[in-house]
Amino acid sequence: MSAVAQGNTATVAGVEVSTDHYIGGERVASPTRFPVITPIDGSLIAEVSAGGAEEADRAVRAAQAAAPGWAALGASGRAALMHRLADLIDANVEKLAAVECADMAMLLESLRLRVIFRAAANFRNYADLAVAYEERDWHSKGTWNRVQRMPAGPVAVITPWNAPFMLSTWKISPALAAGCTVVLKPAEWSPLSCSLLADLAQEAGFPAGVLNVLQGIGEEAGAALVSHPLLRRISFTGSPETARHIGVSAAKNLVPFTGELGGKGPLIVFEDADLDAAATKAAGQYDDAGQVCLAGTRLLVQESIRDDFLKRFNTAADKHVLGDPRDPATTVSPMIHPDHVDRVEGFVTRAITSGQKVVRGGKRLDGLFFEPTLIEPSDNDEEIVQREVFGPVLTFQTFKDEEEAVALANSTEYGLSGIVYTGSMGRADRIGRAVRAGIVWVNTFLVRDLTAPFGGVGISGIGREGGDYALDFYSDLKTLQILDGSVR
Repeated sequence: MSAVAQGNTATVAGVEVSTDHYIGGERVASPTRFPVITPIDGSLIAEVSAGGAEEADRAVRAAQAAAPGWAALGASGRAALMHRLADLIDANVEKLAAVECADMAMLLESLRLRVIFRAAANFRNYADLAVAYEERDWHSKGTWNRVQRMPAGPVAVITPWNAPFMLSTWKISPALAAGCTVVLKPAEWSPLSCSLLADLAQEAGFPAGVLNVLQGIGEEAGAALVSHPLLRRISFTGSPETARHIGVSAAKNLVPFTGELGGKGPLIVFEDADLDAAATKAAGQYDDAGQVCLAGTRLLVQESIRDDFLKRFNTAADKHVLGDPRDPATTVSPMIHPDHVDRVEGFVTRAITSGQKVVRGGKRLDGLFFEPTLIEPSDNDEEIVQREVFGPVLTFQTFKDEEEAVALANSTEYGLSGIVYTGSMGRADRIGRAVRAGIVWVNTFLVRDLTAPFGGVGISGIGREGGDYALDFYSDLKTLQILDGSVR
């Protein structure tokens, strides 16, 4: 990675990282800073500029100033720069992975082999989709008509602390491809890899102001950003509680808003399923310490295979190794932050206090670890079933037939994802249609086609990302209508 960072920096996992904002093509420092602690050992790894209303205004105005020039490049001109950025991401996978591992403790091997490469794929995919877009033409009522996409303008992208680099590019890339300019606000618990993204964009030749990175606390920098009157779109991933506040700000300025807001996904196992595959995948929901919004955290298993499934599940779960995320042998890493461990522990403590059965785990360990936990609730209305824990905590329930399986699957306010294990194509189709979620996987998990729509129903989200769905969100659609015979 070229040394393009200037001003305040920190050396993280051997990589120099700017700890300042990136606004209008320049590094900008704030008079106040906030600490970034690595979950690996709790040590301080950086002091990062804490932005507020002044920096948010500066970033949005930089994006607004850059918008006409970026739009004028056209889809092909933007695509060339986006492909160059993707190539730079691929060339810097090791450094990006090392920084993100230190920053939020995702498994280093996962970052190196899968997650960071997905970020590069995001830029390539949306660049090519925008170039290949065909405007819709038709004839009607004596006129020739064409639907055109116009870049919406400056947009705010607010991303979560889990997989921050990849999830940032998932939102930024369609915005840039559509011709919008971006202000990225990364989560304060893991902002450092997003700072490196700004360096790579600069190295790729992106014009100043096209991509800006605003760091800070959500209640300060984030609140100032989403309420800015010059923004034309807001895209957020996080909790429903925060989304409600953002939605109010967006509504005041009549700004379209999308939100991916977490889940409480069912993992449904029928008696005709491959039980070894289903149990292994269920135990795999503890990966990344359960800090995955798409995870199937509610295990719903047909009564006839209850004991057999649990035996296989426990065998698979026993193979997990809690440890340093830099160690290839580790399968469950520490959690992101002491406050988050407190939150997860609170859910489990309340479940135990209310009489719920702990099948395995249930305890906080040294450091930021929590035991992979399985709880068998006494009632479907229990908090541990109904609320997103976002940690290594699963629930276990049984069902008699398809009707009861679907009723349990659809019994929460969430609707982001679902997983079904069955050997029947007919059942796969019936249950896949009946489960209320943005995506349902059958006999697999986390396989993503970037052109498919992605998002949630219920309190799991508003709007859709992915493919043309995302490009349309970041565009204003215009119909051009010309009277027949009036031009030549």
